[in-house]
Amino acid sequence: MSNNDLIILEGARELFRNYGLRSVSMDDICRYVGISKKTLYRFVENKAALIDKMIDLDMEEMGTIINEHKAGQQNAIDELLEQSKFVHQHINNIKPAFLYDLQKYYPHIHQRFMREKRKWIINHVIKNLRQGIEEGLYRTDLNLELVALLYSQKLEDMQNPEFINSGDFTFEKIFEVMFDNHIRGISNQDGIAYYEQQKSKLNFKITNQ
Repeated sequence: MSNNDLIILEGARELFRNYGLRSVSMDDICRYVGISKKTLYRFVENKAALIDKMIDLDMEEMGTIINEHKAGQQNAIDELLEQSKFVHQHINNIKPAFLYDLQKYYPHIHQRFMREKRKWIINHVIKNLRQGIEEGLYRTDLNLELVALLYSQKLEDMQNPEFINSGDFTFEKIFEVMFDNHIRGISNQDGIAYYEQQKSKLNFKITNQ
């Protein structure tokens, strides 16, 4: 992807996330990025194609950031916490209007977005489970695919406003309890002992960047 293409996608993404998909026109994007309509339509044939490319960019960036911040000194438990926090930060930066418009006006793209996001999370959780087993922190009898699928669903549920607002709990407290239950369910005695030792030092706070 050329630098000009990346500038177009990043500009479109900023407008879409702040104002929603329906209210932002291709003319708006051209003015915001500072390009002609001819240049934009040479890159994509319509808005749907632009949104598709934007989702691909999101998935690529999430993987790149995770890999760049993957510290060799971190064990599986520490790494899973940092990855989970990053996923929440990334998703929380997406305004509700964007997701609403995506689901209502571009349902096929929305389905792909949810499918790709779920696949991305599951793959990273499976890698984490394998790492934890190799490090002697996780149980060896885990069904990796099923555990990863269930954890992915928990992360998705936490983005549901009805779920978050269903009780008098902070987002950080819900996240902490969810993570705590997950780690205790997949860890062996050594993993639980490490988790108990480190728990007071772990930062469960989610901050938007």
